[in-house]
Amino acid sequence: MVNMKRYATTRQKIDKSGVRVYSTTYYPEIPLENADRFVYAIDGDRLDSLAYKHYGDVTLWWIIAKANGLRGKPVLTPGKLIRIPSNITNIIEKFKNLNTGE
Repeated sequence: MVNMKRYATTRQKIDKSGVRVYSTTYYPEIPLENADRFVYAIDGDRLDSLAYKHYGDVTLWWIIAKANGLRGKPVLTPGKLIRIPSNITNIIEKFKNLNTGE
């Protein structure tokens, strides 16, 4: 079962008043690489469905969103050219470094 909770990877803590607060999530820049793929969105395509199709993991939707400058639009316009970054291992490592300070 894939964890699809929106804030599953977001750091959180309990503040002095007992309220749960979330830290800001930082996303790395994703430079264009020769091995990146380009696809045209079809009717019904969403960022999470493309992430599953190309990476096998719906939670990596943010990689496609960041690479394409997409914000707040999980459903894609049919015919829109979408870049699918290839080097996700490096991207995920940069993401972890930005958000954990390691």
